[in-house]
Amino acid sequence: MTVEFENVHYSIAGRQVLKGFSLRVEKGETLVLLGRSGSGKTTALKLVNGLLIPESGRVLIEGKPTTEWDLVQLRRKIGYVIQEAGLFPHYTIRANVGLVPQLEKWPEERIQARVDELLGRVGLPTAEFGQRYPYQLSGGQRQRTGVARALANDPPVLLFDEPFGALDPVTRLELQKQFLELREHFRKTALFVTHDTREALMVGTRIAFLSEGHLVFDGSPDEFAKNTHPDALAFLETAHGC
Repeated sequence: MTVEFENVHYSIAGRQVLKGFSLRVEKGETLVLLGRSGSGKTTALKLVNGLLIPESGRVLIEGKPTTEWDLVQLRRKIGYVIQEAGLFPHYTIRANVGLVPQLEKWPEERIQARVDELLGRVGLPTAEFGQRYPYQLSGGQRQRTGVARALANDPPVLLFDEPFGALDPVTRLELQKQFLELREHFRKTALFVTHDTREALMVGTRIAFLSEGHLVFDGSPDEFAKNTHPDALAFLETAHGC
């Protein structure tokens, strides 16, 4: 699925968060939305699955505005991963991952096969982890479960809102590497919000840099490394440890 923003404006409490934001994400791309806090990254993400509606302009999923989608069906076509995974604490890991396929009325055998496949791919084999509850997992294991749950219904689009931001550096690097493996296998269209330049350069096939609600750069990680916008230079300095 493609995702497209057409001249989108959005305000929060009278402050324009996105200003004439236009961007197209092609099928199979991992687009990183990078920028300072308040630059509009997460707002853009929430416009994709209809959690927010543009004040003006349009957000299109496969050419169809989000305002014309049935929002329940739209959201079931979009996997969503947030910090701390957002797992249901009273559901087992197996039940958390299988929830959306169950809502979609998949046959039980197919659900179990999908859950087993995905938990295996994220390093949490069902035999060992399936009957545990979120509180019985580490932070990294909960995030792995969140990624598996986002993939469970085989959605064409994935949204990641700083999914690894709360993890220690070692676990974060492990999950970033695992993300790359999953990306190569599943080939989903993905939007990935981060304020970590190293993460952006590592996981993105393309980087969109936002500053005060404006898109000021859109290109490859290599091209971003040569960007001379003042905010971008500040981010690049952090990537080089300066």
